[in-house]
Amino acid sequence: MLGAALLALTMGVTTFSTGAFGQEPDPNQKIRVSIKGPKSEMASAKKNYKARWDFGTDGFTVEVNAKQYQALLKNKNLQIEKVHEVKLERVQDSTKGKSGATAITSLPSDRTPWGIEAIYNDPSITSTSGGKGIKVAVLDTGVYINHYDLVGSAEQCKDFTQATSIVNNSCTDRNGHGTHVAGTVLAHGASDGLGVYGVAPEAKLWAYKVLNDNGSGYSDDIAGAIRHAADEAVRTGSKVIISMSLGSSAKDSLISSAVDYAYSKGVLVVAAAGNSGPGVNTINYPGALPNAIAVAALENVQQNGTYRVADFSSRGSSATDGDYVIQERDIEISAPGRDILSTWYDGNYNTISGTSMATPHVSGLAAKIWSSNPTWTHTQLRAELQRRAKLYDIKGGIGATTGDDYASGFGFARVK
Repeated sequence: MLGAALLALTMGVTTFSTGAFGQEPDPNQKIRVSIKGPKSEMASAKKNYKARWDFGTDGFTVEVNAKQYQALLKNKNLQIEKVHEVKLERVQDSTKGKSGATAITSLPSDRTPWGIEAIYNDPSITSTSGGKGIKVAVLDTGVYINHYDLVGSAEQCKDFTQATSIVNNSCTDRNGHGTHVAGTVLAHGASDGLGVYGVAPEAKLWAYKVLNDNGSGYSDDIAGAIRHAADEAVRTGSKVIISMSLGSSAKDSLISSAVDYAYSKGVLVVAAAGNSGPGVNTINYPGALPNAIAVAALENVQQNGTYRVADFSSRGSSATDGDYVIQERDIEISAPGRDILSTWYDGNYNTISGTSMATPHVSGLAAKIWSSNPTWTHTQLRAELQRRAKLYDIKGGIGATTGDDYASGFGFARVK
């Protein structure tokens, strides 16, 4: 069973020089690389290698063998980099060991989990509403779109992990993480109201599978999905929110350029802060990018409505506390991320933890607010999220004050 996960991008560890015992690299092993350089040089390279993703002036990616890789490195006019690989990272839960419980096999008795109650600021809420007209692109392990609480919500279902660039009408999730995230955004409680509810159940889902069933993949697939969502927003004239419960301690140029591209097209980008806390300056990318909203994870203290940042939640820089400006490597918003109940890939439900779980709360809230204010730009929407945020027990004190803190950003933004 998977733990609550933030998806961590890590550099591949394959080497291509002769090994310590004289072993040559496998000539058939595929290596994914990005190629960037002068337009004429890239055009020439494209004649020799089939591009997987073509990012225009930001270069293109290909899969090559070891011999081809060495040949590319000899071309001094091209910048050749290995594409980051992706794997799942577990969150350690002090009370439950590795987070991630066994999925339940019946309808949940609590149809409004504590995270939804908290973000709606209503402990007696029984259903949620909002998000009509807004599209939320969930970039993850796929989504079980026929889940009891998600059926009918998916407007797009696409796989970015296959040999071809995009496979339409395919977003199967055999992992669970993506389905869990999607449920927190827009689960609709099913037709009889007996399932779980997300923050904005009337929003439409764009389910983009960017990781395989083992929770691994490549950063160029993620970048391709980000750009595709932005292009689809323009093509359809839609207001789009990209929700990414994934990240890396290192800045990835392909994803960074893609986030900037999406933001320039009027798309709001929301991303997990990371599960590397509680140290300072542990925030991950792409959440750490200025054009992405980094979301920290809150936990409910003794179930009494007092919230604090979870120890595992990554932190930003304390040097920028109180400046009320979001810069690179800053936390922006906080949301429930400990012991979150949501939909699961087998049609049941599961409770897991992580900033991965906090992120869709904010994506859903953004959809709900935007739906009620359709003339707003994504920057106005972002400012409203900041305005609604309050600080809760960030540095030992309990209260409801505004602020800008390295652990929680502007604080906990809620429906009311």
